Amino acid sequence: MKILVVGGGGREHAILWRLSRDGEAHELFAAPGNGGTAGIATNVPIGAEDIGGIVAWAKAERPGLVVAGPEAPLCAGLADRLAEIGIPVFGPKQAAARMEGSKQFAKDVMNAAGVPTAKAMTFTDSAAAIKALPSFGLPVVIKADGLAAGKGVVIAQTAAEAEETVRSMLDGHQFGDSSASILVEEFLDGEEASILALVDGADIAILPGAQDHKRALDNDQGPNTGGMGAYSPAPVVTPEIEKFALENIFRPTVAELKRRGIEYRGVLYAGLMIGPKGVNVLEFNCRFGDPETEVILPRIGGDFAQILLDCAKGRLTSPISVRTEACATIVMAAPGYPGKYPKGLPIAGLDAAGAVPGVTVFHAGTALKDGATVTSGGRVLAVTALGNTLRQAVDAAYAGVRAIGFDGAHYRTDIAHRAFARGAK
Repeated sequence: MKILVVGGGGREHAILWRLSRDGEAHELFAAPGNGGTAGIATNVPIGAEDIGGIVAWAKAERPGLVVAGPEAPLCAGLADRLAEIGIPVFGPKQAAARMEGSKQFAKDVMNAAGVPTAKAMTFTDSAAAIKALPSFGLPVVIKADGLAAGKGVVIAQTAAEAEETVRSMLDGHQFGDSSASILVEEFLDGEEASILALVDGADIAILPGAQDHKRALDNDQGPNTGGMGAYSPAPVVTPEIEKFALENIFRPTVAELKRRGIEYRGVLYAGLMIGPKGVNVLEFNCRFGDPETEVILPRIGGDFAQILLDCAKGRLTSPISVRTEACATIVMAAPGYPGKYPKGLPIAGLDAAGAVPGVTVFHAGTALKDGATVTSGGRVLAVTALGNTLRQAVDAAYAGVRAIGFDGAHYRTDIAHRAFARGAK
């Protein structure tokens, strides 16, 4: 099958890698791809948000499936445009992608469906928002309503920080139109985890749970990032919680969307807080997570392309097999990330890392320059490993990390610490 994967990060490299391991030899393309995807697919020089360019390519090349990686093109209507020309696409249409594109919309759907989530209020006026802050206590969560590249959520620890954040988003237009409206939300304590589900409009298949690490530094210190590592399975996501999520989160959400005339097809990502107040949804995403994808897909068995195509066509009937092995990924980041960082740094040791048993290196922010692989983003590599136990997977991933070098590379050394604290082997 001819398949186009839209995007150029670690998530998209992992999707292409998993497709390349199907029994059928697919003809794979990436738009725009990166230095790693070039080894298993044809990189097409079209940006992920260039909807017109992607549609034109698909119209000319007629792929059997398009897989949308990032959220922005989905929220901009990529799936709608491809459907108009008869191209199957794995990813929700624009109306359904609002589950990520508008936090207020997602909150409205959850409340209507009875899905457990934090109480919240929406504001467009800073004075009204500031007046309401004391009723939420501290810490308090403040969210830009729209897409903000993962930077639109602030957990304010003090009243002054909360007020400053409100003014910055609403009055200072910190995230442009995305922060024209904000949510002020109660803070929920506990342990975060992710459960992703494949949805074909009606039927739902839960994927293995995962847990990522948002903070840049060990011991969950430093600024938030797009994710510095992940692992699957996550002990906090018990079989009971998976069942609860299916029956009390995913099914009611999909049903409420359908009640509103919205059919959801693609992956629906639930970011959960598991704690004293039970299992609550922090957010929904309309695409595979990153770096969760890098640890979930290596555990998925079967014909992955057929699974995605069946989901896109509304006929997700085959059970999804899951390997028993654990998987862990370590993100190697550029110096300065998540702040400003240099690009074009030569990367050494990729072949040596890939030779470590069980290790696969997914490229997140790389490019090819004069035949060599160089850095081109903040999160550069996701060094991933399978193991019979989580400890084996983590140890193998770190062995891969130690084989790789580029100037100023930094990474966390405590990935999966919560799992090991829970007694994981």
